[in-house]
Amino acid sequence: MGFYGIRRRKPQIERTAAGGFVAAQAGDPRSEALPCADGKHRKHEEQNRWMKTTVVIPNGKHFLQDCLDSLFQSTVEIAVIVVDNGSADGSVSWIQEHFPQVKLICFSENKGFCTAVNTGIEAAATPYVFLLNNDTKTDRFCLERLERAMEADEKIFSVGAKMLSMKEPELVDTAGDLYSAFGWAYAIGKGRPSSNYTAPKRVFSNCAGAALYRKAHLEQIGGFDELHFAYLEDVDIGYRAQIFGLKNVTEPAAVVYHAGSGSTGSRYNAFKVTHSSRNNIYLIYKNMPLLQCILNLPFFLLGFGIKFLFFCKKRMGKLYLKGLAAGLKRSVGTAGRQHKVPFRWHHLGNYVKIQWQLYFNVFRILMKS
Repeated sequence: MGFYGIRRRKPQIERTAAGGFVAAQAGDPRSEALPCADGKHRKHEEQNRWMKTTVVIPNGKHFLQDCLDSLFQSTVEIAVIVVDNGSADGSVSWIQEHFPQVKLICFSENKGFCTAVNTGIEAAATPYVFLLNNDTKTDRFCLERLERAMEADEKIFSVGAKMLSMKEPELVDTAGDLYSAFGWAYAIGKGRPSSNYTAPKRVFSNCAGAALYRKAHLEQIGGFDELHFAYLEDVDIGYRAQIFGLKNVTEPAAVVYHAGSGSTGSRYNAFKVTHSSRNNIYLIYKNMPLLQCILNLPFFLLGFGIKFLFFCKKRMGKLYLKGLAAGLKRSVGTAGRQHKVPFRWHHLGNYVKIQWQLYFNVFRILMKS
């Protein structure tokens, strides 16, 4: 079964001239680009039996060398999977040549962040999976500290690293995420001094660009929702984890340096505005029972109104509305209804805790915490 309860047929695998493997099944073209020498392949699988963490990275050649170089200086043993989303920059052959220990999974076209990481997670043979953006560099102690934090409590679903700006490493890029009754997600500490964020803490969710996840919990609650394609998928999965009574925490001692906007090119663009606003609506629909939606409706109207005015100033107001409309359409569609988290009475206490966070985070966002 797939992470979202969708049965996935195993692809028929054929050897390619390039020395990898490609799936013959239509609609799921992927390959394993490990070196074809069987001994090396077996060695990789044997290592996974005692390693704790597999790192899963969506591909992008421009940043990848620094990312992989830093990972292989880690103080703990790791496996690395790179998922290539239909790239045309020669990165697949480059990885095969320069990092033969990396396992490659290749799609013939861009399937989106969620499909890429779900595929990598399913291929991982370790209890933890570290999702990492390609435009990053990790501190050598990062994974060791994340693993230690994860082991502190079986209820922990995700542990987020402290992401710092690569250009200004004294400033935070994110130290976890907040989500509020406005329907806004907010990166904690964005642009603030790193020295202000040194203590581990509970957060609403973690940025999937640098977070460690417990694979058993991912299998319990379902993986990343592939209807998101990209944006807010990490808030969605963090929300769902809390519905199931699990925890999201940060470990600021685990540091990742982030170039930022590595895959979409800028902070605000048409793709990001339409997809993030669409997913904002869809996230609310799929995770909130009807009563919770009604309780938060005045906040939603205010929050979306403020966002609309914000994007109007950037001449993107129509794009924002287009995204909201697409979110409504997705929510009422067959696929959206199938992905809605069903209400369970034994989760009622968890919904109450989440709602308290949504109200409290309104004030935290206004205070720019």
